[in-house]
Parts: sequence; C-alpha cells; structure tokens
Amino acid sequence: MTDDVRFVQDDAVAYGEPLVMSPLIRRVVAHNPNPFTYTGTGTYIVGRGTVAIIDPGPDLPEHIEAVLKAVDGETVSHLVVTHTHRDHSPAARALKARLGAPIVGCAQVKGEDGMPAAEEAVDWDYTPDRILTEGETVSGPGWTLEALETPGHTSTHLCFALPEEKALFTGDHVMGWSTSVVAPPDGDMAAYMNSLRKLLERDDERYYPTHGAPVDNPRALVRGLINHRRMREGQLLKLLADGPMAIPAMVEVLYASTPRYLHAAAARSVLAHLIDLENRGRVACEGETYRLVE
Repeated sequence: MTDDVRFVQDDAVAYGEPLVMSPLIRRVVAHNPNPFTYTGTGTYIVGRGTVAIIDPGPDLPEHIEAVLKAVDGETVSHLVVTHTHRDHSPAARALKARLGAPIVGCAQVKGEDGMPAAEEAVDWDYTPDRILTEGETVSGPGWTLEALETPGHTSTHLCFALPEEKALFTGDHVMGWSTSVVAPPDGDMAAYMNSLRKLLERDDERYYPTHGAPVDNPRALVRGLINHRRMREGQLLKLLADGPMAIPAMVEVLYASTPRYLHAAAARSVLAHLIDLENRGRVACEGETYRLVE
C-alpha cells in the first residue's frame, strides 16, 4: 500500500510443503492468500525432535493436516500464537486436540465481535493455556522463544525472539511485503510506533513474518516503516491545513494510486493516525470531519 519502503516480494509458495528456512526453522504456508495475508499464513516449526509451532494458522483442514505431517515423529511442546486474528490462531485448537500441546502466547483482545472488513476478524474462541508477557520464555532442546510485547496491529500482539539464531518472529507487526494494517478500535497507531522503535533497540539479524518472505535487513525495514508513518502523518496535517476534511476524502487523495478494494483498510489506518494526532492535541474531530487545532 506504499511505494516509499523497499519491500521484499516473494510469490513462489509451495502450499502445504514444509520448507527449511534455517537449521532450527521450517515453514508450512496455508492456502489462504488474499490482499491482507499476501500468499498465505506461514506456520513456523522451531526445533528438531521436540518442537514449537508458531502461528498455527487458519482453521483449514488441509493446512492442519500438512502441519501434522511436517511434525510427524516429533514431539510438539508448545503451540505459540502472536495474535488472535483468524488467519493466525484457530488451527491451534485442532492441533492441541491431536497433539496434546498447550496453547501459549498472546492474551485475547477485548472488545465486541466484528472487526473492520479491512482485517481478518478476531478469533473470539482463542483461549490460551498460558499467557506470555515481556521476557517470558518457552524452550526445548537447542531453542528458546522469548516473548516481546509489540502492541499496535492488535492490542496484545507479541513477537518471539529465537536467540540461538538471532531471529525474531514478527507476526503481523513487521512484514517484508507490505505495511501492517492498524485498525481501531483494537489497533493503535501510537502503540504501533512505539513497538517499531522498540525493535530498533534490538540486534536481531533476521525477521520471520507470518506472511511473506524473511527479512534480512530488518533494522533498515523498521526505519523505513517509521519514516513512512511519519510521512503519512505529515500528509494528513497538510491536507487539514486547507480546511476540515472527512476520512473518505482524505483516502481519495492519499491513496489515489491504491486499488479501491484496499481503501477500506486505508481508511482504518488513516483513522488510527487521526486518533493519535487528536490524543496529542494536533487535530480535533467534529462529527465526521477533522480539523487542525490552532
């Protein structure tokens, strides 16, 4: 949805086939491609012999069977979830029933059902056996997963560090193929920006997003994402300098080159920016329009 960040596009996917990503990491991609999942949900298997599964994926029988086949003969110790969107967590329940492994990771979000159409809906049936908070770990032979709280895309989003490979599983917080949708009420732009800045303090060498290819120059990408959001904020303020404006009109200007089927998602991100600006005293909401605060 933007051309000012250098993204990594990788459309070559063998659905259902385990792909070795590193000595400790394998990935199985679900066949659920769409404008927000890109080529599909990448379910990661960490370790050998005794393993963890990160973001089990959507409730698609063929994907669940593919993951089970990929870990056949191994012990699954943990089913790890970065956030509770339906393309990430529902398969955890079927895998738990088959494998007996506990579901661990993020907390459930709070709110009413019915996320914006621009995003996968919340998996309201998600019930973790253990909620992980900042710095808490799960581990197995030769691997450790450490929780990193990264709210923004969702209020309870977690990333997971794999220190043995200086890698970070970023869920939907940072992706190499596109910006993340930040959709209020659960998505929060101020929290998202703080979570991006938090990653700049780390020395991870590779990111593994749940959608798309790994990111091998992660700090440069994070800086680009921060700059992109700052640029978008500046564009909004410039528009409002000409007078009060409603969100649909802002989207028409700012996302003129973006396919119209993505405008609903764009409107949610614009709203997230405006809520942040309003909280900082830069803009005011009057009915359906926003204006600058003098």
